[in-house]
Amino acid sequence: MGSSQNIPIAGISLAAVTFLALLGLGTDFIIALSVLTVWVGSLLVAAGRPPEPPKAKVKQPLTLESISDLIENSSIPLVITDRNTIALANDAARKMLGQHVIGQDTRVALRNPGAVELLGDESRNEAIVRGLVRRGDIWQINRQMIDDRLAMLEFINQTAEADISRAHTDFVANASHELRTPLAAILGYVETLQEGDGDIDTPVARKFLGIIEREAKRMQALVSDLMSLSRVEAEKHDLPTERIDLASLVERAARDAAGPARGERLALDLAAEPVVAGDRQQLEQVVRNLVDNAMKYGADDTPVRVTLDLAQGDLARIAVVDEGEGIAPDQIPHLTRRFYRTDPGRSRASGGTGLGLAIVKHIVERHRGRLDITSQVGKGTRVVVRLPLAEIEGNTTVAPETRQLSQ
Repeated sequence: MGSSQNIPIAGISLAAVTFLALLGLGTDFIIALSVLTVWVGSLLVAAGRPPEPPKAKVKQPLTLESISDLIENSSIPLVITDRNTIALANDAARKMLGQHVIGQDTRVALRNPGAVELLGDESRNEAIVRGLVRRGDIWQINRQMIDDRLAMLEFINQTAEADISRAHTDFVANASHELRTPLAAILGYVETLQEGDGDIDTPVARKFLGIIEREAKRMQALVSDLMSLSRVEAEKHDLPTERIDLASLVERAARDAAGPARGERLALDLAAEPVVAGDRQQLEQVVRNLVDNAMKYGADDTPVRVTLDLAQGDLARIAVVDEGEGIAPDQIPHLTRRFYRTDPGRSRASGGTGLGLAIVKHIVERHRGRLDITSQVGKGTRVVVRLPLAEIEGNTTVAPETRQLSQ
């Protein structure tokens, strides 16, 4: 484009100079006019030339020096590893692990089984470890890959949070224990009076004794749930290790929760026999709480279905479904809050404490599982618990065996 435009402009310039020379004008005037003609022609060429595309910015390679400048003054301990070697550690990390850690093998520098396990498992990005720096401290370690060689380890101290939680847990446990003793005495005396031969056999006395017994039992259930919640919170960082046959546990706990009076409504479908690592007492409590809730809030003449199968290949899935009134969508996120009730009057009348789903949530979280609740108003509610399968020799999971049970 530019070269084709230069030809006519140069020709015009030459013709103009020749014409002026023929007219007999002075040499200096002719030269000045020629320069001006060429300059104007150059401007016209430049104006017609398309703009050059902007040069692409060259991406600067990420270097350890640039990373060091970014992380050095962070108050959170940060470590950059190159494969299994500590390449960088900011000031907070050097104070925590020692000034000598740079250049060390990461596993040797941390000296903690939980941290070493995280480093050796590429499928995990975080871990909760105890005793990383001092005995009894609690740290959350987050790992973020930077490229195929470099990774960043972030250390978050959760000791203070755990201490506050432990103090709260201890208070609830002690208060619950103190309440349990007088409640047992009250219930004992009520039962004695009801079974005795005294002169309390009047309608009013029987009514009052019934109220005392009912309310005392309700307080007893509340104390029991508070103690259960306290125990779960105290152990939330301890991963259970007992190998449990989940099918037999679900069947037994579901039948216990239904009891003889509601047994006809229970429908069991155990399509797998997974083995999980867990706390037997707590997992039984999960099933009992969910089945009891479904029995209470489902319609009296409808079944409560309990199913056990596998999800995503490596998860055991327990589902409890009722055909009750259902729950409004805006209330579902609050169901696992302590003492939250969608219908306070009905909950208290049925003996509910408002802690059942809160306990379930904490137990499931302790087992590294997941709790999901879905509901449709007028049709019922479905609660699903997913738990990771236990590993067996060869790092494989237990194969399912089909079994159908119904009642």
